[in-house]
Order: sequence, then structure tokens, then C-alpha cells
Amino acid sequence: MTITLLFVLLFVLILVGVPVAIALAGASLAFILSGTVPPMVVAHRMVNGVDSFPLLAVPFFILAGNLMNTAGITERIFNFALALVGWMRGGLGHVNVGASVIFAGMSGAAVADAGGLGAIEIKAMRDAGYKTDFAVGITAASSTIGPIIPPSLPMVIYGVVASASIGQLFAAGFIPGLVMAVALMLMVAYFARRDGFKRDQPFAIRILAHSFKRAFLSLLTPVIIVGGILTGAFTPTEAAVAACAYAIFLGAVVYRTLTLRRLIRVSYDTIETTAVVLLVVGAASIFAWILTSNRVPEMAANLLLGASDNPVVILLLINLVLLIVGCFMETVAAITILVPVLLPVAVQLGVDPVHFGVIMVLNLMLGLLTPPVGMVLYVLSRVANIPFERALSGTAPFLIPLVLVLLLVTFVPGITMWLPTLIYR
Repeated sequence: MTITLLFVLLFVLILVGVPVAIALAGASLAFILSGTVPPMVVAHRMVNGVDSFPLLAVPFFILAGNLMNTAGITERIFNFALALVGWMRGGLGHVNVGASVIFAGMSGAAVADAGGLGAIEIKAMRDAGYKTDFAVGITAASSTIGPIIPPSLPMVIYGVVASASIGQLFAAGFIPGLVMAVALMLMVAYFARRDGFKRDQPFAIRILAHSFKRAFLSLLTPVIIVGGILTGAFTPTEAAVAACAYAIFLGAVVYRTLTLRRLIRVSYDTIETTAVVLLVVGAASIFAWILTSNRVPEMAANLLLGASDNPVVILLLINLVLLIVGCFMETVAAITILVPVLLPVAVQLGVDPVHFGVIMVLNLMLGLLTPPVGMVLYVLSRVANIPFERALSGTAPFLIPLVLVLLLVTFVPGITMWLPTLIYR
């Protein structure tokens, strides 16, 4: 079997509805059986693919996000964001973005943001008279900030595959995440002026102080996680464990909203999600090994570098490839497969691997907002009880500022590299 047939088989399996992990492992096994490599390589490579200490951060960050949604922490964050920016025209749209920025420092997953904060945000915006399409659109777009601002599950996966510093990746995502938030808030301001949105509540120091007091311990979560990593007190994996312990403490001891029954249910959900993620990582590692051993990264590099001698054109082509792949493939699988192929090209162009990690993750987050995969859109269409197509039409305008930020991050490395250079180098 040739590499071309391997890709054809993979995409046929995905198109007929086979789960991504099974499609990756099945296509890889078929390729190996057609050659001289023993089939035991499949099991060996899958085990090696998940045998990584940094990957321990994945289940703990997933658990931390689930605990925060269950323990009522998200509601306190939303109320604080409402008191902080709700006085602006189109206030709940700005609140939506602000709450996502805060929650991004806790969970690191777009789907967790959409499923947890999304239900609160969409209900509040509907009750205030906002159109459901607009509420779903800004909720979907703002949820993509979660994996950019640290901590970030996709960046943990990228760091493992690319052998890059996860701490530097976390630092690199901080400013681009804030730029995304500003761009989305400018878009909300445009809609507010165009459609005559009102201010949702007057600004009051008393209300802000009260909401800050209620949310203070919750707001310490990103300080503990990000501060611990950036100061060197924690490794990313240790920070994930600390986030879980702190979330349990808040939910069980301080807020008393986390019962034993809820903790067990959250643990089951975490185990299920973690199993899916690690199965995809293991299966994708076989696929990536086949590509590497057959010199596909070298061929891809020659193809891209032969297309043009202009670095700008090549980076645009890489972005286009990532955007297209993000439309069809789950984020973890895409990172594991594409890093060995595209990172060498980026390095030849003089792009720092940390900078390229932010570019890749940002591209793939846009894939969560586009069909046919569009996981965030599927989640929010269920939350809002509207058709998928309607959720897509509401989200489409917000893709404009996100794509502009992607181009800015791609071609202005200082936005990404200033903070990690300041802290680590």
C-alpha cells in the first residue's frame, strides 16, 4: 500500500462515520499489514504515543473544567463579568467574551467553555431580548479563546509531539488570547451600534464589589495555575493537579455545591473524555510514525518550499492547510499528525516552534466553528435548541475578527514570542 492509498483509506473511513481514532488505527494497521513490518508495531507505537508525563495534564485539566462547571464556579464568574462590563452597549455580548477570558485560565478547552458557560450566557442573553443567533455566535466565537490563553489542552498535546516547552507555549498564548478578546468585543460593539443594543445594567461600584467578593476565590484559580507555571513553582502537569484540588476545595468546602454523587458523576465524565483523547493520541502516533518513516514530512517540505520562495506565501499556504484540516479532523488527531509534517517547514522558514504552536492551535480552533466537525457548534445548537445551520449562520460574522487575529499572530511574531522570551530566555 502506498502513502496515497493510506490517506484515501483514512478519509473514506472518516466520511462513512468511523470514529477518528478507529479510522487512524485501522488505516495504519492496513498499511503495516501490506508491508514487511510486524503488526505488533501498532500496539507498541500506541503505547509509546501515550507514555508521556506531560500528557498527565490532560485528564487533570479536563477534570478541573468539569468540577468548575459542576461546583457553580462558572455562574460566579459570569456575574462578576456582568458587573464589570455589563454597562456597555451590547453589554451581555461583552460579558460573554470577558467570562470566556476568565474561564480560559481554568479549563483550557473550548468545548468545556461552550458547554459550561454557554448555557448560562445564552439563557441570560435570550432573557434580555438578544437574538438567539447572535447569542450562540458570540458564545461559540469566545469559547475558542479557552485553548489559547493558558492552560491549554491542545498546547499540551502540541508540546509533547513537537518536543517544545509547554511552559513557553502557555506564555506564548496569553497575549494572542487577549487580542482575540479585544477583536471580538470590537465586533460586538459594531453590532451594538448597528442594531441599537441597549446597556444591560448601569455600572455600580457596590454591585461590582459584591460580585467580586463572591467570585474572588474562583478568580484565584487562573492565578494559581498560570502564576505557578510561569514562576516555575509548578510544571504544567502539577498545575493541573493543583487546579483539581483547588476546585474540589471550593466546591466541597467553601461553596458546598459539590456532593459526593456529583463528584462521582464528574469523575466518570472525565474518564470517558480522557479515554477518547488518549485513544486518538495513541492512534495518531502510529499514523505519524508511518508518515515520518516514509519521509512524508520531507516531501511535504519540498512541495511547499517549491511552491514559492516567498515565506509569506508559504505561511499562508500552511494556514490554509490547517484551516481545511480543522474543518474535517478532531484537534488532537490533527496536531499529532500534522506537527511532524508542517513543523520542519516552519522551522526552515525561521518560525520558532513555540510561535508555530500558537498558529496551529488557533487555526484548529477555528475548525471547531466550521462544518462538518464543528464540535462547539454542535454543543451550542443542543444547548440553545436550534438547528446546526442556524448556529453556523450566527457564528459566521465572528469568524472575520478571528481570521484577522490569526493573520496578525502569524505575521507579527512579537505578539506571541514577547512574553515567553521575557520569562524564559
